[in-house]
Amino acid sequence: MTPADKHAAHPTNYDLTTLAARAGEEARPNASAPLVEPIYQSTVYAFPDLDALDGAMSGAEPAAFYYRNGTPNGASLERALAVLEGTEGALVAASGMAAISAAFLGVLKTGDHVITDARVYGVTYALLAEEFPRLGIEVSFVDACDLNEVEAAFRPNTRIVHVESLTNPLLTVPDVPALAKLAHERDALLSVDNTFASPAVFRPALHGADLITHSVSKYLSGHSTAFGGVLCARADLVALARTRLLRLGGTMSAFDAWMTMQGLKTLGLRMRAHSGNAQAVADVLVNHPRVKAVYHPGLSDHPQFHLAMDLFPNGFGGMLAADIEDAPAFVKALAGRIPLAPSLADVITTLSWPWGTSHRALPEAERRRLGITPELLRISVGIEDIGDLLGDFESALEG
Repeated sequence: MTPADKHAAHPTNYDLTTLAARAGEEARPNASAPLVEPIYQSTVYAFPDLDALDGAMSGAEPAAFYYRNGTPNGASLERALAVLEGTEGALVAASGMAAISAAFLGVLKTGDHVITDARVYGVTYALLAEEFPRLGIEVSFVDACDLNEVEAAFRPNTRIVHVESLTNPLLTVPDVPALAKLAHERDALLSVDNTFASPAVFRPALHGADLITHSVSKYLSGHSTAFGGVLCARADLVALARTRLLRLGGTMSAFDAWMTMQGLKTLGLRMRAHSGNAQAVADVLVNHPRVKAVYHPGLSDHPQFHLAMDLFPNGFGGMLAADIEDAPAFVKALAGRIPLAPSLADVITTLSWPWGTSHRALPEAERRRLGITPELLRISVGIEDIGDLLGDFESALEG
């Protein structure tokens, strides 16, 4: 058992902004102690005697002993993220894909079946479509916003239903509470990738989700400086995933965990700015004749608008997507002001091209079927002054 599993708690009555600023780091018993936890870069730890070593190795006493098995910085981050997501425990990993893989492999075995939304992140799609069948795990791809289609896909051996709280890149909104009910009635687990939302705007566990994952390099760290992933779940599910992760060697580095903790402290403040700015940008883009479509849950013509308003009362984060006439010229017109970068959730606004980046692994026909075209741009709206941002976009559209 790790420190995160042993000490994580459900959220208190504090606001998430307070929790994010304070969670994870524990007081160190010194006459004085660093206000910010140091980076523990040692790969191995010494013990005074055999009993102490045995206690650490067995998990009876929470203590670091070898880097691959976890670091103090990773344990601090696990405690913080378990609190923010409202779960019993958490497990940090070397990447978001490592976290998802460990979560799934902790539960699944040969002969099991997974139902997944067809609109998941491209590498997740490739993992489920290409790698899991090699392990004898069956996968069905569905429209997770169609509950009838999801229900029809269940089999006696279905173990996991997987969705994204806000899908990448078209921002569809699956009904997480209804999906959790469907899954639990059939003794299956609901897995939710919460990367696009973050716990500042949506907590899947409070709506019935069992496995919650993130790429921490996105909103949780927030500054494009740290890399990793996290699983938040019940203690038993975290323990199963941890066993798989340690055997596969997917440990998060101490430095990346430390950097994520520094970004996490401002999560609540950042997400308010991201959400407000993204809504304002969507409202402007949707009315411009050069923009053929805008995908954002806060627009009244979004297909899940009313559900989104119920599940996300405090905003939707900073993501949106748009089909823009002559997208290459639009990107070029923004050069020097808004970068083209194949990731998201920095404090500055960036553009991405899903056709050739996040969903490149999907067959072309499948990309087009899902609405991902060469003209589609994903916009990660930052926390800049909204007047400056709107001026940048309006100038590029008119250029």
